[in-house]
Amino acid sequence: MPIANPRTTLLAVLLVSLVGTAGIALPYPVLAPMFLEGPTNDLTHFMGMPPKLLLGLVLALFPLGLLLGSSVIGGLSDHFGRKRVLMSTLLLASIGYALSATALLQQNFILFAVARFLTGVCQGNIAIARAIAADLHPAIDRTRALSLAMACTYAGWLLGPLSGGYLVTLGVDAVFWFAGLAVIVCTALVQFGIQADRPLAGHRPSLLTLARAQNSLALWKEPAIFPLALFNLLFCLGVNAFYEFYPFWLVEKFGFAPHQIAWNTVAVTGTMIATSALVVPAMQRRFGSTALVLKGALALGTLLLFLPLAGLISVYPVFALIGIGIATVNGVFPALMSERFEQFGQGRIMGLLTANFCLASVIIALVGSGVALVGSHWSLVLGALLCFAGAAQFAWQRHRTASPRLSSSIAKSPVH
Repeated sequence: MPIANPRTTLLAVLLVSLVGTAGIALPYPVLAPMFLEGPTNDLTHFMGMPPKLLLGLVLALFPLGLLLGSSVIGGLSDHFGRKRVLMSTLLLASIGYALSATALLQQNFILFAVARFLTGVCQGNIAIARAIAADLHPAIDRTRALSLAMACTYAGWLLGPLSGGYLVTLGVDAVFWFAGLAVIVCTALVQFGIQADRPLAGHRPSLLTLARAQNSLALWKEPAIFPLALFNLLFCLGVNAFYEFYPFWLVEKFGFAPHQIAWNTVAVTGTMIATSALVVPAMQRRFGSTALVLKGALALGTLLLFLPLAGLISVYPVFALIGIGIATVNGVFPALMSERFEQFGQGRIMGLLTANFCLASVIIALVGSGVALVGSHWSLVLGALLCFAGAAQFAWQRHRTASPRLSSSIAKSPVH
């Protein structure tokens, strides 16, 4: 991809990552209160189903769309141009948010569910922004560009829920109208800040062929990758159990309003940004990558296990510590995977981690909503157990890779 002004392009990528993620996160502090404490209507009590199950379905549909979109959109950008595909999907995502707002006004659960799914498919385009950041190398160091993009993603998860928590005073539908507006702003940033790139020359395969060729989930079949992919999935399940069900718990235990939930999100995300930017590199040098990943997973599991016991005063410090645990693992594990399995292609490896996170979101939204019928705190306990299971899996894999024979077999894994 030719770059006319790498710094301008990087700035646009960072803003797209920030605003795009904020648009994704904007509705999260609104959905739980709307379904659990909002007025009884055709949307929150569709076909007489329990609101918790309906909320679990809505929470699952967005990451399901994200999973499907991220597995295809990256390949499309290779063949049709990153800027062209990014702008097209951003415009479609803005339409998805508008449909969500319309569904809320009409109290139409089916339309709301479909709109959330389609919006998720289109928002898989954040992977394109990261690909553009990687394309800037060697003009801008790849690691620096990607780390800055990740920091902006964390900032989006902070800004989005905080904004949603206060925008809901204008009406729940207003949150989704503003999310659509944020995505339109992203489209303008792409138009004026990113240079048009040339798609790959030659035959352009069909969408189905691209989906098969670029499917990162196929890496699960690789014996060398499988154990670490399993750890990643278990850890993502634990993290998503926290992300998706702490609003349940805050509403049930403390009766929190949307803006109060948003401030808890600030506590988590703020420490994630600070930890990722300032702490992780020093900790990695001191402990090493594998030891730090293991310590981070164990720490997060312990915090989630004791979170249901937290009181109103202690809940904010516990949330801040949880943010440190999440950022520690997320700041080290992708680099570990990138270094160890670069022969499989960086795009596919990063795609595998993204797909695992999306898949975990879908699974935990469905399973966790059923567990939450007994009590929302049990969903958090489930997350703790999943983190412990991931830590055990990682410790076992760490022990196995200490064998010279196994390390040799990993190094000789075939290129795909």
